[in-house]
Amino acid sequence: MSFLHIDHVSKYFPNPSGDGQVCIFKDVTIKIEKGEFVTTIGHSGCGKSTLLNIIAGLETPSEGGVTLNGREASGPGLDRMVVFQNFALMPWMTVFENIALAVRSAYPEWSSEQVTAHVHKYIMLVGLKGAEDKRPVALSGGMKQRVGLARAFSIEPKVLLLDEPFAQIDALTRGVIQEELIQMWNTSRNTVFMVTHDVDEAILLSDRILLMTNGPDSRIAEMVHVTIPRPRSRETIIEHPHYYKIRNHIIHFLVRHAKHGPDLDGTSPSHPTDGGPVSVSFELETVMP
Repeated sequence: MSFLHIDHVSKYFPNPSGDGQVCIFKDVTIKIEKGEFVTTIGHSGCGKSTLLNIIAGLETPSEGGVTLNGREASGPGLDRMVVFQNFALMPWMTVFENIALAVRSAYPEWSSEQVTAHVHKYIMLVGLKGAEDKRPVALSGGMKQRVGLARAFSIEPKVLLLDEPFAQIDALTRGVIQEELIQMWNTSRNTVFMVTHDVDEAILLSDRILLMTNGPDSRIAEMVHVTIPRPRSRETIIEHPHYYKIRNHIIHFLVRHAKHGPDLDGTSPSHPTDGGPVSVSFELETVMP
């Protein structure tokens, strides 16, 4: 049994016209192993964040369900921690207090000395030493997201959920924080599910990349294996012979295959006969149903 299993999940919302329901995505099945880093990419409106919220327990699936380590995962829990793109910090709390709030919730039996030491450990990991007593209003966007990452990693959740965590950060800062995220993940080996629009970010961070078609009625059409060995860095990853093969394949999908019906060249989007995602591995340089 997979560590995290999204089992035939569908989501419907009421039609704004008042006539029936709109299918956001249908029959999504994903199996994620413990310690795996999986990313989902798709155009806006395909339901990426809704799927993440279902895993987090913040949304209820219309059909199907989610199991974590063999148990149903319904409703929010400290075993699944979300890092949002809008930072979601308590504005009246300091950096230390924002992180400590999560740590105390996860480890209520800990002494204040244990909490303090644990919080400072993660403040150091995200490079915020010296900013412990600052409130969010005094922090840059990059610093705010570092606090969010430190807070999420500090409670050592079973699954870390990243909802476009770097979308509001400038490109230079984003690159630095991506490297810090890699270092933290290498240390913790949390199971991670991330949604993003950034193809390069997904290749840098992920073990597998799931490609979603356009909504409504979207689906996961392809599953791309990132066959670039770890450790990875932004400086070295582009030198690997698989990098542009993977990148070009994803861009090609987003431009030409992320629509229902025929492609621009008149052919139909490829999909396996059982309706599941096509598995793509550039180590084998082939497409395997």
